[in-house]
Amino acid sequence: MSALTAKPIVQGWCPGAHRPMMSGDGLVVRVRPRLARLTANQVLGLCAAAERFGNGTIDLTNRANLQLRGVAEADHQPLLAELAAMDLLDAEPGIEVRRNILVTPLYQAGDLTARLVQELINRLGELPPLPAKFGFAVDAGPERLLSGDSADIRLEAGAEGLILRADDVETGRVVREDEAIDRLLDLARWFSENYTQDTRRMARLVRAKPLPQDWQGAVPGPIGKPPQPGITPLGPLYGAAFGQLPAADLAQLIAESGAVALRVTPWRLILLEGGAAIPAPAFVTDGTDPLLTTDACPGAPFCPQAQVETRDIARALAPRINGSLHVSGCPKGCARMGKADVALVGNAGRFDLVKDGRAGDEPCQRGLSPATLTTMDLT
Repeated sequence: MSALTAKPIVQGWCPGAHRPMMSGDGLVVRVRPRLARLTANQVLGLCAAAERFGNGTIDLTNRANLQLRGVAEADHQPLLAELAAMDLLDAEPGIEVRRNILVTPLYQAGDLTARLVQELINRLGELPPLPAKFGFAVDAGPERLLSGDSADIRLEAGAEGLILRADDVETGRVVREDEAIDRLLDLARWFSENYTQDTRRMARLVRAKPLPQDWQGAVPGPIGKPPQPGITPLGPLYGAAFGQLPAADLAQLIAESGAVALRVTPWRLILLEGGAAIPAPAFVTDGTDPLLTTDACPGAPFCPQAQVETRDIARALAPRINGSLHVSGCPKGCARMGKADVALVGNAGRFDLVKDGRAGDEPCQRGLSPATLTTMDLT
């Protein structure tokens, strides 16, 4: 099968720490921060591990996880030992896979969001068998911030208080805090008993099989304004172009800002809890920077399925695109699952162009060279 006709391989699972994924530059090892938070010492330790065992960068994923890339197979076990020493590793691999929880990053210590997440973490062992990518979102602040991010079951602010809502269902069910995780487990069991190979995510299942009415009726609360780089009551927010955090620069930022912790988000933003806002040339500090609306996967040669280099062309084109730009090394579109105003998809060393669509959609133009792209009108 030629590069032109070969279909990308969809793994159907995400890398973890215990179960990494092989890529073009070595293993991808994913760390899932608890409560979307790492202490300053944990960040410094992870940065040192990225330089010692990986390629010197840390990827911030759209699930608010952190990834080390370029890890040699022989270094995997020593890396796991260091992650365990930093308390960044679940001793039980099965719990690590289940701890797929998105958390609104602007919670206060000990508030409703923090309490719900901690109870969910404590009870992950009670979950029924679920598909590998099945995930949860806890978004119980005054305004919902995670409504646009992938999750199968949501605990979130509702017009009548806390609600539990199945993804892709307009309304949910009012729940008290003391019963919230019990009801979440019930909804997870309903999913587990009804899903098929073709309906491995909640949104697909509820389109094929109506959700019982007792899980519906309560209207979700208002959606908040997406956070941008700048100051928050908890500390400054910085952006990461393509979700890439240079380890040495991140360690310097943590040390010089005086931050006590780092909070991660699914929006390529990091929050320096308790830190001062200081100059950081390696990070995005302007909310109007087009790199914040530009997605690009690692590309070739780092991913074996990528057929083009992605990030240099993405940086060159970002200022010229009025809207969102997605540069994907292959039709899988890992960096952005949703539509983009302009999507460029690698194909045998060149790019196919998709307007207002996803990487796997039918292109309107094919076989464009990087040189052509830098001169043509893509709007």
